[in-house]
Amino acid sequence: MTDSAEHRSGFACFVGRPNVGKSTLMNALVGEKVAIMSSRPQTTRRAIRGILNREDSQIVIVDTPGLHRPRTLLGERLNDLVRETFAEVDVIGFCLPANEKIGPGDQWIARELSEARAPVVAIVTKVDTVPRDKLAEHLLAVQQLGEWSDIVPVSSVKDIQVDVVWDVLVQHLPEGPPLYPEGEVTDEPEEIRIAELIREAALEGVRDELPHSIAVVIEEMIEPGEETSRREILEIRAHLFVERDSQKGIIIGKGGSRLKEVGATAREGIQRLLGRKVFLDLHVKVAKEWQRDPKQLGRLGF
Repeated sequence: MTDSAEHRSGFACFVGRPNVGKSTLMNALVGEKVAIMSSRPQTTRRAIRGILNREDSQIVIVDTPGLHRPRTLLGERLNDLVRETFAEVDVIGFCLPANEKIGPGDQWIARELSEARAPVVAIVTKVDTVPRDKLAEHLLAVQQLGEWSDIVPVSSVKDIQVDVVWDVLVQHLPEGPPLYPEGEVTDEPEEIRIAELIREAALEGVRDELPHSIAVVIEEMIEPGEETSRREILEIRAHLFVERDSQKGIIIGKGGSRLKEVGATAREGIQRLLGRKVFLDLHVKVAKEWQRDPKQLGRLGF
């Protein structure tokens, strides 16, 4: 380890509209899956921390929910979470996808970030999806959108300039020792990561209006040998909450087929995370209009 006077450490966050590649970039930087990913907007609902370690630096990256015009109390709380996060970090990464024109949402976020205390790096994501001439036009448009400390084009999927993002962010961090022990990749509790893997599995292949209505709560994790244990492997019991009875039917599917698919996909991800076999017991419940109900939001962890 280098001398702490030469070592840099601090917090960065990724900000942007929903579905612009923030979680994918954080996972690419960390080197393993910390945040769940989906093609559905507003997949991220928490400020998830990924810890990046190098001999000369440690960056704690906070992946935030997509900033959007909220339609529910949940949406308002997620936006507040993003603002609270970028008010406290050392550097902000503003993510804008190369394959979408800059729109009103990006302009609105740029105005929000113009008031930020921390320096802002514009990160143009998904550059592998556009030809070079289109990318050049987009980079010029991003440059004209605001005052940025740097502009970095990147592709997380193709590993294009991911290391450059790290180098640029580190330049804005203060000198100091590591904030987390070497080897840690996140400070997310295990139960939260498991719940997120279940929600990720449930998000795939469902209708556009349903993803926002899904929440997952881990009810029990029963170790082998405990009095309530019926198996030789870890038992995980979880509830998937939706807002209406019709949504419950979509999640369960005909004869329970859809819920079985969700369980099989989620179990595979959980076993990779924990490095052990698990039995996953899923149940779907209705919590009517939970996104708009303060009490239910609190019970579901928001």
